[in-house]
Amino acid sequence: MRVGIAGLGKMGSVFAERIKAAGHDLAVWNRTPEKAQAIAGATVAASPAELATRCEIVLTIVSDDDAVKEVYEGAEGLLSGDVTGKLLVEMSTVRPATHVRIGEAVAAADARFLECPVGGSVKVASEGRLLGFAGGDASDVARARPVLEALCRRIDHAGPVGAGAALKLAINLPLMVYWQALGEAVSLVEGYGFDPNWLIELFAESSGGPNVLKVRGPNIVKALAGEDVPLSVDVSTMRKDVGLMLAEAKAKGHASPLVEQVYASFGRAEQAGFAGMDCSAFPAYWARRGNRPG
Repeated sequence: MRVGIAGLGKMGSVFAERIKAAGHDLAVWNRTPEKAQAIAGATVAASPAELATRCEIVLTIVSDDDAVKEVYEGAEGLLSGDVTGKLLVEMSTVRPATHVRIGEAVAAADARFLECPVGGSVKVASEGRLLGFAGGDASDVARARPVLEALCRRIDHAGPVGAGAALKLAINLPLMVYWQALGEAVSLVEGYGFDPNWLIELFAESSGGPNVLKVRGPNIVKALAGEDVPLSVDVSTMRKDVGLMLAEAKAKGHASPLVEQVYASFGRAEQAGFAGMDCSAFPAYWARRGNRPG
């Protein structure tokens, strides 16, 4: 297929490499052209509109709701190109309402729209083992599947547009709360001189140990030992996602007291200089600083 990707951050760049390796004809666009030019073997589009005109299917994965609106509806956005009959697949982590509104604009342009935010880290993406949460018509899920299967080990059709975005937020919520819980847990044993590697391994073996400790355990150990951690997902991005969860809960009239506290904790971590650090550093931040006044 002629596949386009708009947005070449850490995840989008991995998408590009895997889709290219799967044998698809790839075109790419990024707000900073240098990232697009770094994808060897891909055609570089000058704008989202040109990308949409070139490709049968376009995947978009950008930073936030405003970026989604811009890449679709901006002056040179996807919808200003020739999109008739094309399939546009939005994969960013945003509010469900954003996907619903963009889906309506895509339909008005005589194109097809599918949302498919994903669950998993950059490393998991590089191995093609993401979870895909698809929202839209079943026929569009089937049409996108040959491309999405290069990225995901599992693709679930959640329901109509909006359901996939809601499911992504729901799936990530316990994980966000766990980062806070782990930081608080580590603070309980502060001062005993426990080896960080042993401690995190023990947590992972316990009945409360989630998969994240198996994936990110070594980086958490480094952070607890005061070492630098390679960047995968930074604290600011996690706080942004928690903010989306709070906004969605509020829109539904639900209280979300745990998430409110986690959101505030991530904010304090940002103010303490952790904004651009990997999420694995957050438990170390809390254990050492976050539980102290000021």
